[in-house]
Amino acid sequence: MKTIPYGRQSISDEDALAVIETLRSDWLTQGPAIECFERVVADYCGAKYAVAVSSATAALHIACLAAGVGPGRSLWTSPNTFVASANCARYCWGEVDFVDIDPQSLNMDVRLLEEKLERAEQQGRLPQVIVPVDFAGQSCEMASIRQLANRYGVTVIEDASHAIGGEYQGRKVGSGLHADMTVFSFHPVKIVTTGEGGMVLTNRHDLYEKLVRLRSHGITRQPEYMQNPSHGDWYYEQIELGYNYRITDIQAALGVSQMRRIDNFIARRREIADEYDRALADLPLVTPWRHPDVMSAWHLYVIQLNNPDLRAAVFKKMREAGILVNVHYIPVHTQPYYRKLGFKTGDFRIAETYYQRAISLPMFPALQADEQAYVVETLRAAIQQET
Repeated sequence: MKTIPYGRQSISDEDALAVIETLRSDWLTQGPAIECFERVVADYCGAKYAVAVSSATAALHIACLAAGVGPGRSLWTSPNTFVASANCARYCWGEVDFVDIDPQSLNMDVRLLEEKLERAEQQGRLPQVIVPVDFAGQSCEMASIRQLANRYGVTVIEDASHAIGGEYQGRKVGSGLHADMTVFSFHPVKIVTTGEGGMVLTNRHDLYEKLVRLRSHGITRQPEYMQNPSHGDWYYEQIELGYNYRITDIQAALGVSQMRRIDNFIARRREIADEYDRALADLPLVTPWRHPDVMSAWHLYVIQLNNPDLRAAVFKKMREAGILVNVHYIPVHTQPYYRKLGFKTGDFRIAETYYQRAISLPMFPALQADEQAYVVETLRAAIQQET
């Protein structure tokens, strides 16, 4: 039986040739393809600087370090995300808290964020960092988040792992207008892929230089940062504790090639989303809401069943039919690790309610019209059988 995944990469002959050319070149890592990839993405998004790394998790980690997260300092993020959006603070020995989601956008609720910041200021417990997550490819209300961050002196790291190619208020996600740093993912199910990979974009030179050091062991060759006179052209100093989070030239070459098609990828994803909206309009479920200021990158197409009691059975029937639907996301605060930190079911009820109803349908550029029709027909039959 043929299977239809919820997401998958799109690799062209040109992508393969770009990788082969790099394999035959003088550089497999720490070479010119990486800087080229960074420049291509930064220019596309309208940002000044980009730092490519081995994964979006690595990107979040070094962004937190660059922002000063550490013991006694905290990060707030959305409970409706992959665990990496919260774990990045724990890697720095920082504390984590969450802000519940808006039931329409499924992103961090700005009203709840404002209320929580007001209380935190009164208690002397303001976070160091806020990590709004652009869930499914739709940007958060970044202008309002930026205003709140400025008011309370908080750094904003936008987790745009789902959202490269998307737009907010007419600008590409990643432009840095409303975020100190923006993180992208290049995992195979994302908009463009490098196999594994991630990137941090910023408009601040101080953050850029720190991110570059943290990516590679905390090492510098720049004389202005060294404590001792250089011993020669070979000399370097480790001035802080960094990591080996480097991406390879092989991956970067794939990324450059993929970026040539990003607008086509986004256009096709929007066509698929439009067709889902049309085809599912009469079913007892909620289709994704579209913010008027946002053009989503459509990493995911998530439906919410009106009756949460049907979710497990519908999910099972879809899988049995070869449609590898998924669920995004189990609320982070309900994971055993975070329960040990004191969180519990009921803490963020909107995210929990959403989770009980959610199913992610197949969404990737190579999804064929007959495959999408099969997804819709199977979903319709599964719901009807259970009601």
